[in-house]
Amino acid sequence: MGFFDKLSTDIGIDLGTCNTLIYVKEQGIIVDEPSVVAVEKGTKRIVAVGSEAKRMLDKTPGNIVAIRPLADGVIADIESTEKMIKYFISKILKRGQLFKSIRMKIGIPSCITDVEKRAVIEAALKAGAKEVEVIEESLAAAIGAKIPIFEPAGHMVCDIGGGTTEVSVISLGGMVVTHSIRVGGDKFDEAIVKHAKSVHNLIIGRPTAERLKIQIGNAAPEKTIEKMELKGTDAITGLPRRLEIDSVEIREALKDPVTKIVEEIKTVLGLTPPELASDIVERGIVMTGGGSMLRELPRLISKETGVPVILVEKPLECVALGAGEAFGLFKNMSSERSIYNSLND
Repeated sequence: MGFFDKLSTDIGIDLGTCNTLIYVKEQGIIVDEPSVVAVEKGTKRIVAVGSEAKRMLDKTPGNIVAIRPLADGVIADIESTEKMIKYFISKILKRGQLFKSIRMKIGIPSCITDVEKRAVIEAALKAGAKEVEVIEESLAAAIGAKIPIFEPAGHMVCDIGGGTTEVSVISLGGMVVTHSIRVGGDKFDEAIVKHAKSVHNLIIGRPTAERLKIQIGNAAPEKTIEKMELKGTDAITGLPRRLEIDSVEIREALKDPVTKIVEEIKTVLGLTPPELASDIVERGIVMTGGGSMLRELPRLISKETGVPVILVEKPLECVALGAGEAFGLFKNMSSERSIYNSLND
């Protein structure tokens, strides 16, 4: 069997609000690109997808619009999502090869509605998949993080994505307790944008806020205070302006969304059966997802909960990796997954 023959079978997808990752078994992560599509107004013709489209955000001419087809972990624009999936899959298929033998397993937040779940499945099927299965993100993340989920022991996973944070306690291959909130990396960016305008009367875009978050963002005090120059538009004069901002101020800006995540983890711990809770105290909370990479966030969560926190080596890849590895794992546990072979099931 050749490389591209393997690609035409089972793939795992993390269809994220910020990034889309595609995993192929025995091949690893094949696609890791921003979930952004640039389209021509009127005709809706695709101009760019992924990294190229993200560079166009807030910088497009009047006839082109760059959009993020997913918001808060769910599909906001099904047509653009379908085209985006099709584009990413076509990148990894040999020229002329058909999608007919592709099976997709897609990670989804547990908080989404049946209608929103259906939209994910419909977009993947319309993109050309033969069969689509969905799996809860925290369960996929646990598999991707190499957690022995079928053990009769409690494991807690906190997956912080771009649109949602999902906290789950897993034992014997299923989720004993799971909570999901629509707070993630996007809310971090929004908090920084809001802070810059309310405190400094400076209007900045989300790409600028994201750079601030990545470079000097933090959730708890650090030994050194870092600074970064910020450029934007003065909200009063409308003229370009720059200012210097430090990591302490960014931490204050991020306080609200960070606190919501910490409180959600505390809630799940409070609902966890005592025997499983004792396992978690011993084994720790496993953190996955891009949002978990905010500096000092694991240390803050550990301090607030009194439980050890482990940040996995590649937090961004866990959901896609776990979704791809999950094929066949739950053959005798159909209640733990939703399977759709056609739109009319």
